[in-house]
Parts: sequence; C-alpha cells; structure tokens
Amino acid sequence: MHVALLRGINVGGKHKLPMKALAELFEEAGAADVRTYIQSGNVVFRADSAPVDDVIAGVEQGIERRFGFGVPVVVRTATRLREVIDDNPFISTGADTQHLHVGFLADRPSDEAVASLDPTRSETDSFRVLGAEVHLHVPGGMGRTKLTTDWFDRRLGTTMTVRNWRTVNKLIEMATP
Repeated sequence: MHVALLRGINVGGKHKLPMKALAELFEEAGAADVRTYIQSGNVVFRADSAPVDDVIAGVEQGIERRFGFGVPVVVRTATRLREVIDDNPFISTGADTQHLHVGFLADRPSDEAVASLDPTRSETDSFRVLGAEVHLHVPGGMGRTKLTTDWFDRRLGTTMTVRNWRTVNKLIEMATP
C-alpha cells in the first residue's frame, strides 16, 4: 500500500479538487483500492498494475488537464509511514500529540541543507529532520509558527507537505490491512 499526500488543495478556497474526482484520477492512472481521507488530499492506494511513479505522473497530469492547476504529490509506502510514526522524536519527550505534525519532503535533503536550518527560528516551536520527513512540535499551532512549508522548501531545496499527527495515524490505519 502507498499513501499519496497532495499539497495545497482545498485550502482557503484555492485549488478545489473533489475527493471523488481525485480517486477517479488515481484509478484512471492504474491505482487500485483507492481511498481518500478528508478533503486535504490524502489518498491510500495500491499500485499493482502500474509503477507508482507512473500512477503519480498520471494523477498530476490529470489534475492539470481537468482542473487547470499543478499540485505537488509526495508518496510514502505504508511501511515508511509506520517508521515515521515510530521514529517521532517528540513522543518520547511527552509532547502533546495535538501539537505534533509531520512534514513530508518530496526528496531527502542534503546534510548541508539540514545543517543550515535555524533551530531557533520559531521561539516556542521545534523541529527535527529525519530522512525525508520533518517532525514538528508547534504548541502555538501551524497558523502561528515561523516553521512554514515555504521556509523549509527554500532552505532544503525540495517540496514539503504537512499533516497533523491525527491524520498521519489515520492514514497508517487505512493503509494497513
């Protein structure tokens, strides 16, 4: 099983994309057992008859063609998503899970790019980059933090999409038979 995370759809009235249409695009691109979760672009699917990269390319092209905008899509296997949950560095510190988020990066950043990040950028918030994920602890909320996707994108040279801890756990539940 795979989980696709689309960035920036159905947020603030921009890039409207009905989940039913999104599921159809995945099926047309060769995915099976397609299920969506909430309206922010979370899709669980199998890719048995087509390579995952081909499925995602087909979905991205389909969104552009049918809806007129491009959307970055980040994919993780169910196994990797489980590792992300198990490796969260803030759980062992007793952090309130209501304040935890995970930023999923399209590409693994270089060690130099990670080292260039300012850990004091957002006074009450903290982050930890582990592989191609950014674990975030934001007690003040994502709307107030200076740890934005744009900042990480620029500093790490890749694209990030963020999900809250509840959503990450729901997606692994959906992706695990």
